[in-house]
Amino acid sequence: MPPIADLLPLVLLLLATGALAGVVAGLLGVGGGIVLVPVFFYVFSVAGYESAELMRVCLATSLATIIVTSARSVSSHAKKGAVDWVILRRWGPGIVIGALIGVFAVEGLESRTLQMIFGILGCVIAAYFAFGKSEWRLGDQMPGGLARAVVSPVIGLLSVLMGIGGGSFGVPLMTLYGTPIHRAVATAAGFGILIAVPSVAGFLLRPANEVPPFTLGLVNIPAFLIVIAMTLVTAPLGVRLAHALPVRPLRLIFAGFILVMALNMLREGLTG
Repeated sequence: MPPIADLLPLVLLLLATGALAGVVAGLLGVGGGIVLVPVFFYVFSVAGYESAELMRVCLATSLATIIVTSARSVSSHAKKGAVDWVILRRWGPGIVIGALIGVFAVEGLESRTLQMIFGILGCVIAAYFAFGKSEWRLGDQMPGGLARAVVSPVIGLLSVLMGIGGGSFGVPLMTLYGTPIHRAVATAAGFGILIAVPSVAGFLLRPANEVPPFTLGLVNIPAFLIVIAMTLVTAPLGVRLAHALPVRPLRLIFAGFILVMALNMLREGLTG
């Protein structure tokens, strides 16, 4: 293990990232994982814990924080009456099934492949946040039947492969089907819980070698605790900002931030 003096800057980085992830979760309904995964990868790599398991540890630890962050975010949004519980009930079973499939998919993919998946999908998400228009519509209400049966597991699967909550896919989907943005953000936080709880349960039961110290299954406990200490404080701030600030400038800033991290992760996957 590196000396404490060497670890202190990394701990401070995790604290700052946790604070940002909490704000992002409350503001945009994306669970914060899209911020956390690249930072976890950087922190563990700098600390000397690179291994074939590292990307899996980053995904699992990110999803573990999303349980807490999304629960806090949903609670704050629910007090404002913004959560659409009907959508959560109808889409929940498929999302959970997709999340469980994602656990097995992560087990079968190499770390470099997971990095490239994160990088490619991260670029797609950044592009949507940057260029997506609020007036875009595919319909006036969320789809049901076969469409829901197909799309809901895909949301769960892709989210686990990236270590993120469902907001990055759920918010665009809901707004494309006429859900007001604030209601979509609030409801997407609920997607995060549905994705993270079953997937983290699977990752905790998975024995692993060559992982950072104090890792249970694939979840690194110190990183988890450091991040949630901050997200619990800052997620309600993100919720207040979501109901008080214009969304467009914030989406552009967030898109640029995600694009940089996604491209870096893609580079790591291609050259690692």
